[in-house]
Amino acid sequence: MAVKQFTVLDLIDIDLKEHNSLNLRCIGGRKGLTKVIEIPDLNRPSAALLGFYGSFGFQRIQIFGRGEVDCLTMVAKEGKMENIRKMFTYPIPCCIFTHTLVPDKEFSALAEEVQCPILQTDLGTSDFQNRLMRILGDLFAPQKSIHGVLVEVFGLGILILGDSGVGKSETALELIVRGHRLVADDVVDIRCVSGNILMGAGANKIIGHHMEIRGMGIINVTHLYGVRAIRDRKQIQLVVFLEEWDSRKSYDRIGTDDQVMDILGVSIPRLDIPVKPGRNIPIIIETAAMNERLKKMGYNAAKEFNQNILKWIESDTARSVYFGQEDII
Repeated sequence: MAVKQFTVLDLIDIDLKEHNSLNLRCIGGRKGLTKVIEIPDLNRPSAALLGFYGSFGFQRIQIFGRGEVDCLTMVAKEGKMENIRKMFTYPIPCCIFTHTLVPDKEFSALAEEVQCPILQTDLGTSDFQNRLMRILGDLFAPQKSIHGVLVEVFGLGILILGDSGVGKSETALELIVRGHRLVADDVVDIRCVSGNILMGAGANKIIGHHMEIRGMGIINVTHLYGVRAIRDRKQIQLVVFLEEWDSRKSYDRIGTDDQVMDILGVSIPRLDIPVKPGRNIPIIIETAAMNERLKKMGYNAAKEFNQNILKWIESDTARSVYFGQEDII
């Protein structure tokens, strides 16, 4: 799936707070801030500065920590500036200096000449790399949008799907009233992070915590129920599909057959819940959330019930055979 172009300027302007903040500022090469970052990976160019360009990862963001700056100083003292000039012949997206370090004038001049942005952060190299890799992994993750509602119930992220008008928003509203939290209504943006984790969030931060209730209109969940009733994003761990009750359809009554739904290559447990007057869907979803948590802890009530039934049948059959033989004697 194609990823929206992400530039160096976007990296500087990205809104991050506290332990995710990158504290980036541009100290050179401003004309190149529109350069596109194409690969979510980093490179520390010590080998390149020493003249080894055989496996130079020029497509990546170049990180300059204390070791790289010491290497730059040594190269400058030995008069081997051709190594640095060669580095700038490659289409590098940007160079980032950690620990509030700054490049020398010759390095800065070469960067300005080829319009390569130079950024600076006050974070340590390891800390900065960890933060940046998390951010890039999220930004470049495969993604898609799904029409549905995402809620957090007992700590479990539940994606509620179904045809229009089946009652997804009303179900989510009842769950909010019961103390659970809304993540997104109507459109849910889903990203596959780390290859096997699905993170869901609202498609639009401005309208993300609003809900459309038929017959009432738009409501603001934050203003009505407070900040405890919302969260910005949540891992999707269960899919609940609401459908109109069909008397001709055979529904699972035991739960031994596990259903899954594939989203972006990740299999997520799925429950199909028929909707009809008199059924309390929010309570069913709450129970499903607790049951799913028990499954993740290694306990499956449906399978245990099935095993107990089989043991009872085997025991009853053995007893009948035993007493039958005694009666013959």
